Amino acid sequence: MTPSRAASRGRAGDGVNSISPEQVRELVQSHCRDIPDFPQPGVVFKDITPLLADAYAFGQVIEYFSDYLERVGAELVVGIEARGFILAAPAAFHTGLGFVPLRKPGKLPGVTLRESYALEYGEAALEMHEDAIRPGTRVVIMDDVLATGGTAAAAADLLERAGANVIGMSFLIELPGLGGRAKLPARNLECIWTI
Repeated sequence: MTPSRAASRGRAGDGVNSISPEQVRELVQSHCRDIPDFPQPGVVFKDITPLLADAYAFGQVIEYFSDYLERVGAELVVGIEARGFILAAPAAFHTGLGFVPLRKPGKLPGVTLRESYALEYGEAALEMHEDAIRPGTRVVIMDDVLATGGTAAAAADLLERAGANVIGMSFLIELPGLGGRAKLPARNLECIWTI
């Protein structure tokens, strides 16, 4: 266990790996709420802000993701803007790992690499600093929701183009009806709550 992991464990809960996957799933379910017709009519938005506001529940989620990072042997954690940052940065700190943000275009100074991907109506892109990751580094991508998989696939493509070894992806919530997992073949996926 790294020094920062040992020092931070007591803040997340009782300091021991005592929560089961079923227990953390129940915490996520009971601390998330549905917001209908957001951000557009017909969409049911999974609001995680009640989970983030509860120190114990949020701490248990970070503990769970931290255990996953250790289990797969991650060397670096990558978060997708913006809610992925909320999960990836504390999990990285908790395990004594570095954190790299994947940002929307135009948000990073200096030389960047960009990966564009299709949305239902239009196109989006992710960027990272060109020198953010050493080739061969074992990275895990983190985000809040796996839906259609387009953003996660673009993140993996961008990181692999930069020379990273994407060994896993972790999400708080998976919406399997949208087919995201199929866009991420051969990826070690960890999803706390599959709806």
